[in-house]
Amino acid sequence: QVQLVESGGGLVQAGGSLTLSCAASGSDFNRYTVGWYRQAPGKQRESVASFTSAGSANYADFVKGRFTITRDNAQNTVFLQMNSLKPDDTAVYYCYARLWKWWWGQGTQVTVSS
Repeated sequence: QVQLVESGGGLVQAGGSLTLSCAASGSDFNRYTVGWYRQAPGKQRESVASFTSAGSANYADFVKGRFTITRDNAQNTVFLQMNSLKPDDTAVYYCYARLWKWWWGQGTQVTVSS
C-alpha cells in the first residue's frame, strides 16, 4: 500500500512560481512511475507530467518549458517545479504513483491570479 501526501500549493500571481512536493510512504518507491495530474473546476482531470522508474520525464504540451518534474528516491518524494504560472494553471493538483495499480494523493490547490 502506498500513501501519498502533497504539499506546496497556494495562491500566486501570474508569472510566479510554486513547487509542489509529494511524499510517499512504503517501500520500492524507485520502482514506481510517479507524476502529477490536475483538475480545474468543470473540467476533466488531465495529465501534467510523469517520471518513470527508468528516469524518463514526460510533460503535457501546455506545461513544456515551464514545469519540471523531479524525484528523489532516497526521500520517496516527487516534485513539480512550476514557473511562469498562468491563470489557466489554476487547478487542484494530484500526485500519483503507478505500478500494478494507481495510488493518488488527496490533492493540493494551486490558484494563479491575473
